[in-house]
Amino acid sequence: MAQTGEGMLIIACGALAHEITALRRANGWDKLDVRCLPAELHNRPERIPAAVRELIRESRARYRSIFVAYGDCGTGGMLDAVLREEGVERIPGAHCYEFFATGPVFSELAEAEPGTFYLTDFLLRHFDRLVIRGLGLDRHPELFSSYFGNYRKLVYLAQAPAAQSQDQARAIAGRMGLEFEYRKTGYGTLETKLVAAVNHNEEAVAWRR
Repeated sequence: MAQTGEGMLIIACGALAHEITALRRANGWDKLDVRCLPAELHNRPERIPAAVRELIRESRARYRSIFVAYGDCGTGGMLDAVLREEGVERIPGAHCYEFFATGPVFSELAEAEPGTFYLTDFLLRHFDRLVIRGLGLDRHPELFSSYFGNYRKLVYLAQAPAAQSQDQARAIAGRMGLEFEYRKTGYGTLETKLVAAVNHNEEAVAWRR
């Protein structure tokens, strides 16, 4: 069923809420609506496609355009199958690490060291909650080697880092016993694809009028 409104909705992973809000403010997208699904869905990626579908269907009548700010995020292609059925596009890439770094740069990083743990601004801010407490490492620190024994490097892909962010990321790398690398990526493909999607919607609305 086609969208009937004139506005635009971004359905996003909660891990991208801060970045999308910053882009919305910087670009003056005052009429752009954003709905975020819980970042914790990454712990159960098989639930992401159905959650995205539900939000698309309940929102469709109110918007001319819907765009999904998710990578595949571990759904094994199931999210793309849903989006094909619903006629909705998403940001290309397997995960946020890829579209922040951009595909070619991420491929280079992964090829140079397959055993890499990646941090983003979001994961840095919530590292203790999502990684330490989320994996039970606060109660069982001996599990560090089980979870991270095959990693060799931590790469911090920074979007809009705070003053102490690099030092905090370096400390996490030390805590995990990993080599540290810092990359200032900005918003990468997240920004370029959102700009393109918003511009396309605005052009379509103007043409229809």
